[in-house]
Amino acid sequence: MSHVRLEIIGGQERRQVWGRKDEEYIADFCLVSKRVLDESEYKLFRFHFLLGADWKLCCRQLGIEKGEFFHDVYRLQQKLGRAFREIRPYALFPLDEYFGATERRDRSMDPEIVLQMPDKKRRALRPPLRKVA
Repeated sequence: MSHVRLEIIGGQERRQVWGRKDEEYIADFCLVSKRVLDESEYKLFRFHFLLGADWKLCCRQLGIEKGEFFHDVYRLQQKLGRAFREIRPYALFPLDEYFGATERRDRSMDPEIVLQMPDKKRRALRPPLRKVA
């Protein structure tokens, strides 16, 4: 059974609304996935993640090899993770922000900054190869 929750909407008017956040999240999750993925990717997503089929059953149903299955799953996770993080105005990840527990204003939403690689000028950390006395 789901819970109906009273939510306070911030802003100048500061009003209250009733909602079912769990169902809203599930609907958003499925709709964003369907919109972002193409037909074959969504078929794999539906079999493996929504219906809970293991890799053997998915490979048999989709007619693919084990290695191809896992590569496709990793690609799906990366593609959907980026979509869930970058969707506007309310990202589906992190969950605490979606469900209204906290709001982080200091975090930059720019994907260029989040995924920025370290400078090449920095030296790599290299552990000693022999015991130092």
